[in-house]
Amino acid sequence: MASRKTKKKEGGAKRAQRASSNVFSNFEQTQIQEFKEAFTLIDQNRDGFIDKEDLKDIYASLGKTNVKDEELESMLKEATGPINFTMFLNLFGAKLLGMDGEETILNAFRMFDPDGKGHIHKDYLKRMMMTQADKFTAEEIDQMFKSSPIDAAGNLDYKSFCYTITHGEEKEE
Repeated sequence: MASRKTKKKEGGAKRAQRASSNVFSNFEQTQIQEFKEAFTLIDQNRDGFIDKEDLKDIYASLGKTNVKDEELESMLKEATGPINFTMFLNLFGAKLLGMDGEETILNAFRMFDPDGKGHIHKDYLKRMMMTQADKFTAEEIDQMFKSSPIDAAGNLDYKSFCYTITHGEEKEE
């Protein structure tokens, strides 16, 4: 079982690292060091990942031994993959910087996609963003479109775009 678990973590770690490589720019070096110390305290078995057993152990060290597995699993599900240090920083960065989660942003885009196609035409989106609620300027929208996955027909792939917003650009390998 250990080799299967290790294999799973190695693949997830690569994904976690790639998914959030720009998170370090959100913090000062002293903050990163403090997060590293906290991560090391929580990573009780020192395998470089925080898992359910690590969470149980840290709670037990704080005197709380009746933590339900569902609570621990809920905590772990906040991450998009195994929780290595980069993912740990990413989770705290999202919380501290007040960024909405990927699912929240996806749901906002889905409101403009009643057929569930996974894309929205850029002209329609631009019109809505310039005329509704917190109105954007044409320049702000053009800037957003520069880093957006838009196909030849002018459709924005909002699922990929949401991933980029919440995780940063995915690096090419």
